[in-house]
Amino acid sequence: MMQRRQLLQGAGSLGLLALAGCAGSGGALPSKARVLVVGGGYGGATAAKYVRLFSGQKIEVVLVEPGEAFVSCPISNLVLGGSRTMAEITTPYTALAGNHGVRVVKDTVASIDPVKKVAVLASGPTIAYDKLVLSPGIDLMWDSVAGLRAANEEGRILQAWKAGPETVALRRQLEAMPDGGTYAITIPEAPYRCPPGPYERACQVASYFKAAKPKSKVLILDANPDVTSKGPLFKKVWAEQYLGIVEYRGQHKATAVDARAGTVKFEVQSDVKADVLNVLPTMRAGAIAVQTGLANANARWCSVNYLNFESTAAKDIHVLGDSIQIAPAMPKSAHMANSHAKVAAAAIVAQLAGWEINPAPMLTNTCYSFTDATNVIHVASVHEYVAAERTFKAVAGSGGVSPGPTEIEGRYAWNWARTIWADALA
Repeated sequence: MMQRRQLLQGAGSLGLLALAGCAGSGGALPSKARVLVVGGGYGGATAAKYVRLFSGQKIEVVLVEPGEAFVSCPISNLVLGGSRTMAEITTPYTALAGNHGVRVVKDTVASIDPVKKVAVLASGPTIAYDKLVLSPGIDLMWDSVAGLRAANEEGRILQAWKAGPETVALRRQLEAMPDGGTYAITIPEAPYRCPPGPYERACQVASYFKAAKPKSKVLILDANPDVTSKGPLFKKVWAEQYLGIVEYRGQHKATAVDARAGTVKFEVQSDVKADVLNVLPTMRAGAIAVQTGLANANARWCSVNYLNFESTAAKDIHVLGDSIQIAPAMPKSAHMANSHAKVAAAAIVAQLAGWEINPAPMLTNTCYSFTDATNVIHVASVHEYVAAERTFKAVAGSGGVSPGPTEIEGRYAWNWARTIWADALA
């Protein structure tokens, strides 16, 4: 099994893997080339930085992002558990501008014209581009669960799957819940953002309950038939560390909620009542991708050419991260979005310079899950581009899972977070 230290190094070394093989057959970067990046998450921020790095600062990069700062979804479950704060998972975008010359525009993109290669900002101005990197994350399909949209707008039923104000609000709901109460999280059918995330969240809430509200319960109501990631490890933790606190129920597909009654209805099973409902609906690519006509896989996800992550629906638009139609065994994870970004950045620089694109890019992935404040389990993998099949596939024997939760992996996980934040934003 690949050593964890090697996988941690992948956040930086993958930049070299992505660029390898690009330079070669002549050509020079055009002096006025512009790459527009939409979305400043793990995919977009990394792409913005690496286009500048790979081009020797010659390509102009404009990043459009509505947030004041980057807020990490990974580690945010620890805010719910009470061992970390929002400040610890928040990083400003200032270094992208100051250290790398990325022009950061605090706005949203209202529309994109792929033919004219122009994006219109919500505030009115337009930005022309030679290449566009779209990393819009996911949108929650509120209407897949009847009553959920209104319940969320009223602040009664939260999702907190996009780290930010709802993370803080959900923590407050847990704090206000009486000892002896029930927290229930519903999980949509895969694929969804961060496969192990809901199960980590259940552990974090259970850890908080064990210390502060020992009579309380955690219900995991999963639309999938079984745990989608690290199943044996999570189940062992629930049985040994949170016996009597955590209860897992598979094949519970949520169809409706009644916020005032505190109940969630299911496709087949009986209704469930809880003091705190954390309902995650079906997910799809971010709204701007759908609006632009890029969500051409089941009207939910964006199909791409995996060699350079260019959309199969529009030339010169490269789609990254959670919004794409994934390759076999490719998770919708932060680390994977970071890997997508480097491969795409290298390909974009090569195409603008007239170089050959690297014909054999590789991706790495590591997903850490905190089972309490300090102990962690992981799953890791390496993915290679298979030219004959035009897709990425996991390299046999390249990764694996933890034997069990340990504190040393907790240190690895926190170092992974700090490393990947610096890799994307510093």
